[in-house]
Parts: sequence; structure tokens; C-alpha cells
Amino acid sequence: MTLPAVTPDDDIDASRAPLMEHLIELRKRLLISIVALVIAFAIAYTRSKAIFTFLVQPLIRAEGGHPTQLIFTRLYDGFFVQVKVAAFAALCLAFPVIANQLWAFVAPGLYRREKRAFLPFLIMTPVLFTMGAALAYYVVAPISFRFFLQFSDNGATTGFAQTALPSIDSYLSLIMHFMAGFGIAFLLPVLLMLLERAGLVTRAQLKSGRRYAIVGAFVVAAVLAPPDVVSQCLLAVPLVALYEGSIVGIWFSERRRARDDAEGVRAAAE
Repeated sequence: MTLPAVTPDDDIDASRAPLMEHLIELRKRLLISIVALVIAFAIAYTRSKAIFTFLVQPLIRAEGGHPTQLIFTRLYDGFFVQVKVAAFAALCLAFPVIANQLWAFVAPGLYRREKRAFLPFLIMTPVLFTMGAALAYYVVAPISFRFFLQFSDNGATTGFAQTALPSIDSYLSLIMHFMAGFGIAFLLPVLLMLLERAGLVTRAQLKSGRRYAIVGAFVVAAVLAPPDVVSQCLLAVPLVALYEGSIVGIWFSERRRARDDAEGVRAAAE
């Protein structure tokens, strides 16, 4: 019996079906993530004033606990500040759902060893980001705001008063910049370990580049942190510690991979 010849069109049709399945699955995961984000935004918007009250606490602590005056100069600033606060909170609330959907989309295409390797990075990302944002909120922001406020003057010596009257929008942008910048900076171990896992860097290269990493940490701190030395050190020192922690984490990862490879060789020999 003669088998039908396979044409290039048949190959195209065969590859098209799995592609359409992946696109449908991707659309499903995106829709779930968007719905979660919309629901989180609706919830956060109803509590936006309470969330903003929480975000303004570093400024209140910098002023010694006294009531803080924030102004807005455009009629629509108050509304858009609430929208920004709600969007910021919605991203935080919906992140677990978004991360779960990302994992559900990627995991079926991974081997068991790849799942074991990828899952810790997915868990470490929100933990490290939260640690960085908490450092910015509880430590760095009050110190930095205290540094900025020291330039206020009642005019007794200069003849004119200098009073800080920050706008709501500018303050919100500043505190979000602090928290997001520190949170992203704290993802350094995840980045380095992923690069090592992909074979782009090695532990030996990271060890030999330690001096450059220290300089880079202070450069990043100079960009993300305020101009005072204390705030910059409060970011640079943890970054250096995270860099060293990444080297230690890669060492453990190498040992585990070597042990798994040895077990695989023994199982194949048996």
C-alpha cells in the first residue's frame, strides 16, 4: 500500500495547531490576570485615601510626627493621585495571581528539573522586592526627607522664609520612586542566578568582578537614592551584600546540579 506523500503544507498545518493552542492558552492567562488587576484596582480605589495615608507616614516621621500639609495646584490632581495610588496598590494585590498565571502558562513546557530550578526564582522575586520596598519606606525615606526638610528657613537670618509645601502628586511620585527603585534593586540575586543558570556568567566571573560590582552598587545608589551619603550607603551596602549572597547561592546551586547529574548517571548505568 502506498502512503500519501507529506507536503510542506501538511507540515505548516501540523505546526499551526500547537501554535494556536499556545495562543489560546496565553489569551486565557492574560484575561485572568487583567480581571484580577481590574478587581484589585476597584478594591484599592475604595481604600485609596487610607493607602495614601499609609504612604505619607515617612514624611510625617521626618517632620517629627507633626501634621503634614500637602497641596495640589491643579483641580484634577486630587483625583489622579487617587487613581495612581489605586493602580500602585492593585499591582501589589494582583501580583500573586499574575505570577500564578505566568507559572501555569510556562510550567507545562518545562521538565521536572527545570520546574524545580525556576520555581524558587518565582518565589524569591516578591520576597526580595518587598524587602527592598520596606527598607525604602521604613528607613531610607524618613532619613532622606529629613535631609531635604533641613533646608527650610523661617527667615530670621536671611530675611525671607523657605517653607516646604510639597504637592500631593510630587510626593506620591517620590515615595513610589523610592519603593519601586529599592524593590527592583533588591532583585539583583534573582538576575544574577538566572544569568548563571542560562550559562551567561559563572561563579568565578562574579568573584573576579567583585570590585566592579561594588563600584556599580554605589553608582546605582547614587542614581536611585537621594544625594545625601547616608541614604546612598543604605542602598549600596545591601546591594553589595546581595551580590555576595548571590555568589553563595550559585555555589549551592552548582553543588545541587552536580549531585543531580551524578544520580542521573548512576540511574542510567543501572
